[in-house]
Amino acid sequence: MKFTKMQGIGNDYVYINCFEEQVESPERLAVKISDRHFGVGSDGLILICPSDAADCRMKMFNADGSEGAMCGNAIRCVGKYVYDHKIVDKKIITVETKGGIKTLDMTVENGKVTLVRVDMGEPVLTSGLPENINILGEDYQFVGISVGNPHAVYFMEEIDSLDLEKIGPAFENHKRFPDRVNTEFVRFIDGEHIQMRVWERGSGETWACGTGATASAVASILTGRTGNQVDVALRGGHLLIEWNRETNHVFMTGPAVEVFTGDYEPV
Repeated sequence: MKFTKMQGIGNDYVYINCFEEQVESPERLAVKISDRHFGVGSDGLILICPSDAADCRMKMFNADGSEGAMCGNAIRCVGKYVYDHKIVDKKIITVETKGGIKTLDMTVENGKVTLVRVDMGEPVLTSGLPENINILGEDYQFVGISVGNPHAVYFMEEIDSLDLEKIGPAFENHKRFPDRVNTEFVRFIDGEHIQMRVWERGSGETWACGTGATASAVASILTGRTGNQVDVALRGGHLLIEWNRETNHVFMTGPAVEVFTGDYEPV
């Protein structure tokens, strides 16, 4: 089958155009194709499918084969793919996801999408503000935010030295989160800027997470750390998050890049 490798500030996925291809077992394929030594290498698998409710449908699978509800970086790349490959011929489109239908507004230069602004919908607070939790014998506080998938945001003084490979699974699989959770470790910079690292359920540490950046920005706003517009610095780059308090919708803006295409023979 033909595939396309794409990335949004380092959050990379393998994309399959299911307008043309058929995938019988995406859970199994996700594990094999995501392997960085024996497969293409990625944070997961994205299927771009027809939809009866939107311009297209995004189905996402993490590197461990589990199905995810929503990915902000991946959906920007979906927007770029369907426009650049002429599946759609308009700059504002809708994408059906397991986390709801999202609207994308795309910036086009020389016939190609460069930036995508995503309406992430309404954030939902899922914890106290903040809520106490004990992990590996240490006391922490987190803010739980859902933006189509669950997030737990932890504010810390320093995050660069965190050994996420060691502590990440304990945060992801804590009994407080029976369905597991995406975990954001956030350093406050100033009223308009935060820095974030992320441990994604099913994938481990990734260079970026669009829904995680959205959740972290919302948590920063709710706790009075920042205003309603936040620049989020991640390992792979920056995302701009804006919360319109009148409509209660959050918008995420960032780049989308096509890296390469190829052929993959499922085994």
